[in-house]
This record gives sequence, structure tokens and C-alpha cells, in this order.
Amino acid sequence: MWFTSRHSGSDGGQCVEVAVGPAAVHVRDSKDRSGPALAFEPDAWTEFVAFAGRLPEPQG
Repeated sequence: MWFTSRHSGSDGGQCVEVAVGPAAVHVRDSKDRSGPALAFEPDAWTEFVAFAGRLPEPQG
């Protein structure tokens, strides 16, 4: 099942969707659901999310 972050806007733009499976985490563009999806190994996804959480908030 695909889902978006609770921080995503309700208009559906500029978001990614994520689907978690037993062997991979899939990521796709919410504006192009029939387009390609990236697949990450679960450990790589965990590291990416941890890294992204340490980034400063965008300004402007």
C-alpha cells in the first residue's frame, strides 16, 4: 500500500509516495503514479530517512 507523509499537503503536489515491502522500500512521485519507482533496501532507506531528518528546514 502506498502512502505519503503526514506532513504532505492536501493538494497532492510535490510529494513522494512510499510502499514498504519485506525486501524493499519503494518510492515514487505522487504526480506520476504510473511512472518509475525507486527501490531501496530497508537498511538503506532507514539511513536515508535518518539523514534527511538531520537536514535544516529549507528557507524561503
